[in-house]
Amino acid sequence: MLKLTKVSKVYGGKVAYRALTDINLEIEKGEFVAIMGPSGSGKTTLLNIISTNDAPTTGEVEIEGHHPHRLKKSALAKFRRNELGFIFQDFNLLHTLTVEENIVLPLTLDGARVRDMKEKARTIAESLGIASIMKKRTYEISGGQAQRVAIARAMIHEPKLLLADEPTGNLDSKAAKDVMDMLVSINQQEQTSLLMVTHDPQAASYSDRVIFIRDGKLHSEIYRGESRQAFFQKIIDMLSLMGGDRHDISSVRV
Repeated sequence: MLKLTKVSKVYGGKVAYRALTDINLEIEKGEFVAIMGPSGSGKTTLLNIISTNDAPTTGEVEIEGHHPHRLKKSALAKFRRNELGFIFQDFNLLHTLTVEENIVLPLTLDGARVRDMKEKARTIAESLGIASIMKKRTYEISGGQAQRVAIARAMIHEPKLLLADEPTGNLDSKAAKDVMDMLVSINQQEQTSLLMVTHDPQAASYSDRVIFIRDGKLHSEIYRGESRQAFFQKIIDMLSLMGGDRHDISSVRV
């Protein structure tokens, strides 16, 4: 589904900075993978390259048999809209639009019919429990509701790969649990592949596999067994072994 082959990233300047070194990574269709590591380890750079917001210096990225970094600008924009969904820590909603208008934005860009857009928005809003706030502006809703809106917008065009960057970072513990339950449900019911960068061991424990990255290189990975609680503890243990500053791990919520 997703395959990275010897992906490296070097940023130029007076002093060149190597952010990633020879990353080899594969994610199967329908798999839920979390990426963790200390600040400055290369997690966000890796996500930016997979999302096509940045390009690798060397190496190859393949998504569903396509090589997006070889596409021209217009074809790449269409590929991103059709194949990828994005969820961000700060929601990235447009405050001048209603909740419904934010959700249908990807379809608007594709020139879909208004009736079809409204029907799709209503269906997904009901599934995420936000049907009652569709006419509200984004500044009138809670953080947890805003992240649900962001998930609805990311999923409305049924992407093959959902990319989440610290999706629980600005949420309290209950809202964070609700969002993670939703992402697991989407992953399992829609068979949407999900790649999530997070500092939060609790959020990571919902995944099938956690990949740890350090100093721009893959450090290790662990797989979930039957028990999410045991997986959570393994994640904590691995983060402790890797070191890093205290703020690199968000407050633990069990």
